[in-house]
Amino acid sequence: QVQLVESGGGLVQAGDSLRLYCEASGRTFGTYVWAWFRQAPGKEREFLVSISGNPGKTYYADSVKGRFAISRDDAKNSAYLQMNRLIPEDTAVYYCAADRFFAGSRVTGYDYWGQGTQVTVSS
Repeated sequence: QVQLVESGGGLVQAGDSLRLYCEASGRTFGTYVWAWFRQAPGKEREFLVSISGNPGKTYYADSVKGRFAISRDDAKNSAYLQMNRLIPEDTAVYYCAADRFFAGSRVTGYDYWGQGTQVTVSS
């Protein structure tokens, strides 16, 4: 059974940094595309960033470009989201996702999803 498990969320203050982790099990994701999304209360799920397999091409949403950074460690079957200069508007549940093919920002384009981790940024 394939599982993606996020961790690293929490309560931080504006301006702080946070690193999210997503570990996969049940399948090797070395050639898969990883992505991070978030969903704030009452809002639709929002694409943040994706990273392809080798050579690891990234694709960022304008809302997080320059503040967030995605990376992957294929040896650990994992992906990461480094979030810097957090603002209260970043408060949301953050989800990692994966798919064999590049799906861009389309929520429906990803076959595998984690359960989400809460990030709360206080002002």
